[in-house]
Amino acid sequence: MSKEEKRRLGNQVLEMFDHAYSNYMEHAYPADELMPLTCRGRVRGQEPSRGDVDDALGKFSLTLIDTLDTLVVLNKTKEFEEAVKKVIKDVNLDNDVVVSVFETNIRVLGGLLGGHSVAIMLKEKGECMQWYNGELLKMAKELGYKLLPAFNTTSGLPYPRVNLKFGVRHPEARTGTETDTCTACAGTLILEFAALSRFTGTSIFEAFPFTERAFKIKMKPCENILKVKPPFHFLLFLDSGVGAGIDSYYEYLLKAYVLLGDDSFLERFNTHYDAIMRYISQPPLLLDVHIHKPMLNARTWMDSLLAFFPGLQVLKGDIRPAIETHEMLYQVIKKHNFLPEAFTTDFRVHWAQHPLRPEFAESTYFLYKATGDPYYLEVGKTLIENLNKYARVPCGFAAMKDVRTGSHEDRMDSFFLAEMFKYLYLLFADKEDMIFDIEDYIFTTEAHLLPLWLSTTNQTISRKNTVS
Repeated sequence: MSKEEKRRLGNQVLEMFDHAYSNYMEHAYPADELMPLTCRGRVRGQEPSRGDVDDALGKFSLTLIDTLDTLVVLNKTKEFEEAVKKVIKDVNLDNDVVVSVFETNIRVLGGLLGGHSVAIMLKEKGECMQWYNGELLKMAKELGYKLLPAFNTTSGLPYPRVNLKFGVRHPEARTGTETDTCTACAGTLILEFAALSRFTGTSIFEAFPFTERAFKIKMKPCENILKVKPPFHFLLFLDSGVGAGIDSYYEYLLKAYVLLGDDSFLERFNTHYDAIMRYISQPPLLLDVHIHKPMLNARTWMDSLLAFFPGLQVLKGDIRPAIETHEMLYQVIKKHNFLPEAFTTDFRVHWAQHPLRPEFAESTYFLYKATGDPYYLEVGKTLIENLNKYARVPCGFAAMKDVRTGSHEDRMDSFFLAEMFKYLYLLFADKEDMIFDIEDYIFTTEAHLLPLWLSTTNQTISRKNTVS
């Protein structure tokens, strides 16, 4: 691919982002998300949800917070400065609403920390944000304290939901915070909580998630490829894989080692990874297995969230299987234009929805970084073309209700702006296009940026960035 074509595609990503972001700000803000078919904000409890509990929404302008560091990656520093001022002025984190601990952690806490990370970077460069005094970090600390009651369990595994104003209430009630959780929900907290501790010098946050007590569950013979439920009794689902319900648990083990330098995270990741490659990996497929009979497949279909795994394999340094699985997923996309939420081993649709998930774009970016193969630029070009052809609507981009018919859902999830455009832009951007070095940061599961220098802080940082 020529340099001119790369630049054209990078500029196209910028235009697409502007289309999505400007429509959210015009038609939805301060609501959590945009409904792009009806050009209005999506409000908790007033609009249909994909599930019976719409717990990603918390009346905290979710999309804006989730998009903060994307603005800087895309060189939109003026828009970033305006967005930060809006968040500081308008966002209330003390709402009487029950939210997902997992979603609030990766999207809101992660978004505030990512925003703070790039804000202090810009301030140090002297280009903008000279007025910034850690306001986003103060909000992150406030939110961190609101999530801590979720850890008040006998097992150490957190409740899946918490009330932002009142903590954990009526945990056994469906309208309360419940007790059921999944491995990813309980195991995808350490990066954000540890970063919060190290940014603020407040050790309590890093101390809570991922305790040895919570995750020392003996399994045989494919030890520790599992799904857990609930925090009190350790009842187990009988299947395990690398997709929905467990995906980011694996991701955070390896990334916690990278960010925090604790060998125990790497040891645990390697134990899991060896089991995955022995039992779950059937190249190029990744099929769930029964945890007590790991040679027996639990199902004949895969879910789209496993598309993150090739990117994780790149971080692990295991490139060949990453290439194979990524190519398998690309063949599914070429057949259906997007990854269906679930698809069979012969690439037929099992669940037809596609909520504009970014995991395949994520793996495409990391494979291009690892190999330099221009093939992955062509893959990215296909993603751009399909988004514009099939998902673009006058007020943004709409999730696909059915990839077979091309019908839409009136949803534009916050992760679409937080992740999709970030990875697509980075795929086509040259180093000189960036205003900072992306290699100085690690991506959370929501693609928020945490600086690698946190690894040397040992739960404290320089006084100028510490929040009391």
